[in-house]
Amino acid sequence: MPPCSAHRPTPSRKKTRDQKVREDREKVTTDGFWIYNDLETGFRTARQTGKPLLVVLRCIPCEECVKLDDELVDQDPVLRPLLEQFVCVRQVSTNGLDLSLFQFDTDQSFAVFMLNADRTIYGRFGTRSHRTEWIGDVSLKGLAVALQGALRLHGMYPQVQQSLAGKTGPQPRETRPELLPGLREKYTDQLNYSGDVVKSCIHCHQIGDAIRDGYRAAGQAIPEDVLNPYPHPRSLGLVLNPDEAATVREVQSGSLAEKAGFQAGDQILRMAGQPLLSLADVQWVLHQVPAGGGMVAADVQRGGQ
Repeated sequence: MPPCSAHRPTPSRKKTRDQKVREDREKVTTDGFWIYNDLETGFRTARQTGKPLLVVLRCIPCEECVKLDDELVDQDPVLRPLLEQFVCVRQVSTNGLDLSLFQFDTDQSFAVFMLNADRTIYGRFGTRSHRTEWIGDVSLKGLAVALQGALRLHGMYPQVQQSLAGKTGPQPRETRPELLPGLREKYTDQLNYSGDVVKSCIHCHQIGDAIRDGYRAAGQAIPEDVLNPYPHPRSLGLVLNPDEAATVREVQSGSLAEKAGFQAGDQILRMAGQPLLSLADVQWVLHQVPAGGGMVAADVQRGGQ
């Protein structure tokens, strides 16, 4: 006989995106380690404690990057002691985000900034060369190396402050996402937790889309750095190790990287005078090179020299 209805298993309902967003907020705020979606509190706490600031930009809920992020938030034995030396902010939307400071590849759904309380950027972390796959671009080991590097820079901040100036980009056309054409009619600078929180969120990719749409609407050509931003080092033939700050794993034959003299095993310490903490820092330097090309100085450690 078939089981009676009283004993028949009830099919589990799939959670809505709205439920996931609210549960994410409850989980993080209850744990109390991360400051949730409140950058001003993060900067204020960093000034009060003297700690550097760690800001993780992560769209909510992003199924494609949730694995890396969950491992970051959880009690990872290597990452946790490093995270405890930072004021940690988890930014789950770009509503109200200061685009004059937080400039990154908006096609990402996971980006990390390490900063001084005075808003100087120590470095960036997070990239991917494939829509859904992260292997080859980021790793937990690589994140730990980036955090260690940021802590070193923080400890010697007066000596390195000038070299970090180039990590902040030029003034954008609009300083906040909700001011961009196409977004200003739909969004505010806050998430609407009392209503439809999902529809009130400005996602990272919407910033890039709105900037490109703004040029189209004005009948202007889209600049090369907007159309093809943050070139991956592989586009130059430079394959970096995701477990290190900026260590060359491979140099592709006939590439610009080979012609420039890079070799496998090279540790790239600085590019354009900027200390490097990750592959994303390399992308940032390449992003600043004019579309027509240009020279970039690199300081490399090779065989102890």
